[in-house]
Amino acid sequence: MRDRLQSVICGDILKADLNDHTITRETIPDSLVGRFLGGRGFNVGYLFEHLPRGTDPMGPDNILVISCGLLTGSRAPTASRLHLNALSPLTGLIGSSNVGGYAGAWLRSTGILSLVIRGRSSTPVYLYISERNVEIREASPYWGLDAIDTQDRIAGDLAQGNLKILSIGTAGESGVRFACIVAGKDHAAGRTGLGAVMGAKRLKAVVIDKGRCKPFDDRRQLIGSVVKQYVRQIKASPDCEIFSRYGGAGYIKWADDLGVMGTRNYRQNRFEMVDQVDGCKLIEDKVRSSGCYRCPVQCKADLKFKEGPLKGQVATRPEFEPMINLGSKCGLGDLQAVVRLDNLCTRLGMDSTSAATAIAFAMDLFDRGILTGADTDGMALAWGDAAAMEALIRQMAARKGLGGILAQGVKRAAVIIGKDSWKYAAHVKGLELTAYHPAAMLGSALGYAVSSRGGDYNNIYASLEHRWPAEKGADVFGSADSVNRRKPAGKGRLVRRAVLVNIIVDSLGLCKVPTLSLLGAFDLENEAVLASAITGLPLYADDLFHIGDRIAALERLFNLKHAPDMDEDRLPEMFFLNGDTVLTQTVMTQMLLEFYAAMGWDEKGCPLKETLAALGIEPGDPASSTF
Repeated sequence: MRDRLQSVICGDILKADLNDHTITRETIPDSLVGRFLGGRGFNVGYLFEHLPRGTDPMGPDNILVISCGLLTGSRAPTASRLHLNALSPLTGLIGSSNVGGYAGAWLRSTGILSLVIRGRSSTPVYLYISERNVEIREASPYWGLDAIDTQDRIAGDLAQGNLKILSIGTAGESGVRFACIVAGKDHAAGRTGLGAVMGAKRLKAVVIDKGRCKPFDDRRQLIGSVVKQYVRQIKASPDCEIFSRYGGAGYIKWADDLGVMGTRNYRQNRFEMVDQVDGCKLIEDKVRSSGCYRCPVQCKADLKFKEGPLKGQVATRPEFEPMINLGSKCGLGDLQAVVRLDNLCTRLGMDSTSAATAIAFAMDLFDRGILTGADTDGMALAWGDAAAMEALIRQMAARKGLGGILAQGVKRAAVIIGKDSWKYAAHVKGLELTAYHPAAMLGSALGYAVSSRGGDYNNIYASLEHRWPAEKGADVFGSADSVNRRKPAGKGRLVRRAVLVNIIVDSLGLCKVPTLSLLGAFDLENEAVLASAITGLPLYADDLFHIGDRIAALERLFNLKHAPDMDEDRLPEMFFLNGDTVLTQTVMTQMLLEFYAAMGWDEKGCPLKETLAALGIEPGDPASSTF
């Protein structure tokens, strides 16, 4: 594509082999920038080329790739993100997760764009990275610590430098299939179990000491107006003040009012105790705002409770997903308990979405009599029982009791439990669903089904369906109903747009809160202007969409390579049992086929030969790149 993409200094690739503790460093070919940008795109291209079919996700041959987006660490607003990929131990498909904070900018400051981690160490280790040297160091003293204590202990032992740390907790060590990787105190690469991949490699942490490299800094005099304009647009959004003040926790009542709040394992889509778990109330206990590198929104917060069971205690404020997943999805109407359980998941290094969905699954089975006290060591799993939830979380992290079964994820747990429990397992492709109930959000329902990493709203982010006016939907997607969340027409084309925009945002290293929730243009025009100004590359929105199409096709090919019989672009049967919703199997099939056609894929979801040729992907050499 696009011969206009010329040389750009983007950073090196650092390869660490934990089998023999060797490290190599190579310059990334500039040609890869034009094909993949960085971040998610680079990772998928690399893994497709280097990860053979039949690899054990928990074995030494799995490859963990951690990459900065093209703009990460630059002067671009919100350019904080790292993207992480491996073969997922939870789904057996592309494992994919994204994290903000400062670790990405710190990694880029050392001159490194991407980490490629192979093998398995015979003893626990951590990877230390600075501008001057890279070392694989002994981590046995930290094995067994939670993710936050690990960071504190390592930082204290080093006692120098300006450090940012990625760490795993005990869930990653014990092989919980949805273990996460924690960055700082309040950020996590949460989904698809990449913390378990680190644990299987005996890699406790990645420690980054800030360097002096400043990507594209030679252009700083040329980009001031573009950066200021991008920030002005973010701050002009009507929702910017809400996110800055309340974070994602400020939208709980909105979700309930819209009728999309997953409640009691999705039995309902509204929660009668929503006022009790309204995240806006946490403003009363907020003591400090925080956020990610170069972000004007600052949507994170530290809390110190003035009253209640947590009086005097300090915690981090949960975001939208854990507020609902640990709240209404489990029938829990205690706001402080939601905060406590979310913070516990972070310390243990466990994805709160998958953990909460597993708990809701178990509570649902207990309520239906499929599970009894004989299965739970006498523990009653009543809806909203915070003590029972905490007990299950700790069991999952230690892989003991019923929690040891749930730690396999709800898809595997349903097979182990049997008794038709699969009917109540809320997952797609093995990944537990996020907060939204799909019954009245057809674009999000389709997004759950086709997401390359499994059932996840944030991997698609189809917010256009309830934010765009009908006129714009008709103009862009050919139907005014495309932006009516209860009508199927045009949803396939809408979700294609959301998929590609998400991929590019992840590959540039930008955050989705300002780009998609606040700006919400979904046309990549702003991002093309920003990326062109920062890098000096003549990038246009059409270029970015073309790259997004290429990355989407490679993700699809990766999944077909590792699961050739995959036929799982579908929602669980539990969502089609209530006949009074707009969501039916016929509607899903209609939307799915429209999506495949829009992507240039056949009716089984395989990219067509002509599609691959147009994207520069040759049969027999699908990555068509030089790594």
